[in-house]
Amino acid sequence: MIEFYNVQTKIDKNIILKNITFRILKGEFVFLTGSSGAGKSTVLRHIYMDIFPEQGMVIVENFSSAKIKEKEIPLLRRKLGVVFQDFKLLSDRNVFDNVAFSLRVTGAKNKEIKRKVMRVLAEVNLGQKRNFYPRELSGGEQQRVAIARAIVNNPFIILADEPTGNLDADNTFEIMEILEKINRQGTAVLMATHSQEILNKYPHRIITVDNGQVD
Repeated sequence: MIEFYNVQTKIDKNIILKNITFRILKGEFVFLTGSSGAGKSTVLRHIYMDIFPEQGMVIVENFSSAKIKEKEIPLLRRKLGVVFQDFKLLSDRNVFDNVAFSLRVTGAKNKEIKRKVMRVLAEVNLGQKRNFYPRELSGGEQQRVAIARAIVNNPFIILADEPTGNLDADNTFEIMEILEKINRQGTAVLMATHSQEILNKYPHRIITVDNGQVD
C-alpha cells in the first residue's frame, strides 16, 4: 500500500533520509518514532508528496514519486487523511465548515456534505459542537475536529504527525482511542510520536528513524 525503496532526501543540502526502505500494509497501525529532527515529518511529507526523494522511490497505492504529475497530487491527497500537531483548523469557520471544506473542494452536493460531516462528527463525539469556532474549543476538541476532517473522505490511511504532542494525558488517551477505533474499522494509521508512554500502552509495529535511517 505504501512503499519506500532506497529513499534518500536532502533538505537545504543536509541529508535527512539515507537510503531508507520499508512497507506499510493495508489496515496496519504503525508508529513512526525517533528524536526531534530525526526525519519523521519528512517521511510523512513524502507520502503526501509535499517533497520528493533525491534518490529512490515512494509508492502510495497506484502513485509513484518517480512518475506522478503535478495535477495528480490533489487526487492522491484525497485518498489520505492528515492530522497535524497544531491542528491547522480554519479560525474563521465553525466546526462543521472546517470538516466540510475538503468535501466542498471536490464538488460534493450539500446533502452529501451534511450527511458525511455529521457522521464523522458523531464518531469523534462533537456533533453537539458543530456550530462552535476553533477558539471556543479545547485543544483536545480541536484535534478531534482535525481527525473528523481527515476521515470525512474515507481515506485508506491516516497520517498523524505528533497528534497528541500539545495535549494533556486525558486528551491524549481520548485521541488515541479514536485512532484505534478508526483503525479497527479498516483504515491504516501511521502515527509519528516520541511518547514512550503511548508506545508502551498501544502495542503496534514501530518504525524508528535514527540518523536518517530506519529500524
